[in-house]
Amino acid sequence: MDALTPVREAADHFGLAISALHYWERRGLITAFRRSGRRYYDDDQLYRIALIKHWRQIGGLGLTKLTELLAEEHRWRDVVVGQLAEIEQERARLDAAHDYLVELLTCRREGSLEDCPWFRDRVDLPVQAAS
Repeated sequence: MDALTPVREAADHFGLAISALHYWERRGLITAFRRSGRRYYDDDQLYRIALIKHWRQIGGLGLTKLTELLAEEHRWRDVVVGQLAEIEQERARLDAAHDYLVELLTCRREGSLEDCPWFRDRVDLPVQAAS
């Protein structure tokens, strides 16, 4: 068996709170070995902790998706493809928001934004019914 790493050392190494590791264990994402009531992780679990941390921080995967992913490891590519699609949609939304805000700054009118001609030209108001 690999050497076992105490929970505190694992948490410190990966920059995680011990409570996060305990929570991940309760969720079934990782498994600790116990000796005298203390938690320890083998190398396989340390790699899993690193993977979960990366997926959460870099891949933007939530614990629900991670739980599903780790339960069905053969599907990880499908999850990654789905996550990439979500990131691309978010990127497009952020690009559109960025472009809109940059254009909005071109308005020379001071005061209320609602009075900006650039803004008003881009708003579609309902057609008034003839009285």
